[in-house]
Amino acid sequence: MTRATTVRAVLAAAVLLVSVLIALTMSPRLGLDLQGGTRMVLQAKDSDTAKADRESTDRTLEVLRKRIDSLGVTEPTLTRSGEDRIIVELPDVQDPRKAADVIGRTAQLSFHAVQGPGTPGGEGLTLPDEQDRTLALGPAALSGAGVKEASAAFDAQQGAGWSVSLDFHKDAGRDWTRLTGEAACHPVQDERRRVAIVLDKQVISSPQVSPTVACNTGLPSGSTQITGSFSADEARELALLIQGGALPVPVEIVEQRTVGPTLGAAAIDASARAALIGAAATALFITLVYRLFGALAAVALGAYGVISYAALVALGVTLTLPGLAGFVLAIGMAVDANVLVFERAREEHALRPGKPLHTSLTAGFRHAWSAVADSNVTTLIAAGLLFFLGSGPVKGFGVTLGIGVLASMFSALVIARALTETAARSRFVSDYRGVNGIASPGRVRTWIARRDPQLMRSPRRWLLVSTVLIAVAVTGILVRGVNLGVEFTGGRLVEYATSRPVDVDSARTALAGAGFGEAEVTTAGAGDISVRTGNLDNDGEHALRAALAVEGGETTKVRDELIGPSLGDELRRNALIALAIAVLVQLGYLAIRFRWTFAVASVGALVHDVIILVGAFAWLGRTVDGIFLAALLTVIGYSVNDSVVVFDRVRELWAKARKEPLSAVANRAVLQTVPRTVNTGMGALFILVALAVLGGDSLADFALALLIGIVVGTYSSVMTAVPAALLLERSSKAPPPARAPRRKPGAGQRDPLDNGARV
Repeated sequence: MTRATTVRAVLAAAVLLVSVLIALTMSPRLGLDLQGGTRMVLQAKDSDTAKADRESTDRTLEVLRKRIDSLGVTEPTLTRSGEDRIIVELPDVQDPRKAADVIGRTAQLSFHAVQGPGTPGGEGLTLPDEQDRTLALGPAALSGAGVKEASAAFDAQQGAGWSVSLDFHKDAGRDWTRLTGEAACHPVQDERRRVAIVLDKQVISSPQVSPTVACNTGLPSGSTQITGSFSADEARELALLIQGGALPVPVEIVEQRTVGPTLGAAAIDASARAALIGAAATALFITLVYRLFGALAAVALGAYGVISYAALVALGVTLTLPGLAGFVLAIGMAVDANVLVFERAREEHALRPGKPLHTSLTAGFRHAWSAVADSNVTTLIAAGLLFFLGSGPVKGFGVTLGIGVLASMFSALVIARALTETAARSRFVSDYRGVNGIASPGRVRTWIARRDPQLMRSPRRWLLVSTVLIAVAVTGILVRGVNLGVEFTGGRLVEYATSRPVDVDSARTALAGAGFGEAEVTTAGAGDISVRTGNLDNDGEHALRAALAVEGGETTKVRDELIGPSLGDELRRNALIALAIAVLVQLGYLAIRFRWTFAVASVGALVHDVIILVGAFAWLGRTVDGIFLAALLTVIGYSVNDSVVVFDRVRELWAKARKEPLSAVANRAVLQTVPRTVNTGMGALFILVALAVLGGDSLADFALALLIGIVVGTYSSVMTAVPAALLLERSSKAPPPARAPRRKPGAGQRDPLDNGARV
């Protein structure tokens, strides 16, 4: 074993040991779509006295935190997003009506002197009291911000029922004493002896100052009670609002998502089954193709799973449903680097069959490094765009995909290399080369070498096929239209599970009778009912569920998504920006790493993939939402990944045969990379088919989009990108790429047979 192999083995063992310890001692942080709960996005609004900026939003967040802590929600999460948005996550809260009412109200509490009876619409502040008698009120003497503590209490001895006790801060207490002292100067039956307590421009209580209080003496701070025939819940809610304080600026709920815990648990189980079956199928496939080295790569694949999971847990990444799918998908993509290395090693061994096996393997790692690095960078670009431009669960997918890519590179270039290099130097593998998977060229490569098809002889033919596919996709978009989800259009989407089966027509009739005739009713999952409407508040959703319960019996809300129209417009705009940036960034990266003709051809191929994928969803009537956007950007990364591998080989072969026609060079490069493309695609397809079949309805559209995208992307990277590059090169005057200079003997290069040992 060489020193480099020893270092890799020690590093792999250390990372694996730490990863196992983390996986056994720490628990993952599950998103609300996996553990159940409610997620709200609040938009801060300008008021007459304050502007919704970063500072006022931070103060608003702290007030909301106090209110939510008082609700008793387990481990709530509040974070500011941008300058004026607050994201609130409430685990285990299934009915967001009360939570939304408590956290969303501005709670402008104020205390006023009563100036006497008033007339509706009269001058100054006039409000009805608890008995609907209009009072004329003076200006606010103090606000709710002066309240130090508020608590609900039941007075059984005095028979006053539920009340709210108030304790004021020092300065506010003096204002309260002054206010009640001035009121005490009026006769007992005079309206002016009352003090009005106003919450959000409603008089919630207007008690009269006790006759025992002398003029200008007033009530001391801490001895005040608000009475008003409150119920227990009303008293507690009022105390909660007063204790939480007034929001510095008003807030509006622009997004609300509720997921039942049953759906989240089912999604975890389904994804776990898909991961196990897909990973097992992938491991079996690469073992059959690459034999011993494939089996060692499968071991490295298992190590990848442990490392990436430990990284997610250690970094405190919130694991969402799309993020879980990204974690599963990255298992299939982790095979890519191993396939690249093994295929290059097969080529090296076929060229020099007499040399030691480990020499071919080392050459495979060396020659595959450029393609591995470039292809993974393009996927990381897509993951970064998902994180920075996505929202909610889409960000989680970007994080898990990025971590998965980095972990897969480590498993392939460190763990798998240490295992395979050690095996390649063993006597058993040297004597029985048929078991290693490198000594034989493979069935796909053998078949291609025997047939030697001239695929690039007529590049325009393949571009014509791509043009027809694009035309079919565009026709679907124009004729069928794109079914944008609530996330992009605004509105509300609620999914219900009923105890009795309910068909769509019966549900639609029941909802129409309750005043929801415009609601779009469809089936979802195993007999569930999905209802999509425009503007619908939480009270309206409660009425809608009650109407559905008449037909379906006990009705449970499984999923609830509310998107405000302004946020829907913003998300739709951000989706287009994300796609545009993805195209431009990929174009720039490829232009730097390769030739501009290769870059333009690759970007043209990925645009071809985007149009076809959107068109396919239009023809199928599938929903295009944020999860679809995550799949689309992943397909972009995968498509460019394949194109990079092909063009990397074109560049390498062209530099060695500068006078040979480019079409012949490109044809040879395509044929040499087909085994890699087929084997990598099969690894990803095993995972995606498992997700589509076993992942449940929550992941069905996501897996379908990736299945279509990978098939189309595999085709376009060869049959669209390469022909387009050939046509572009005909008008390009740039010379062929220069051949990499050979190292002189002894210049930092050691004989492959020399393991570095000295006596």
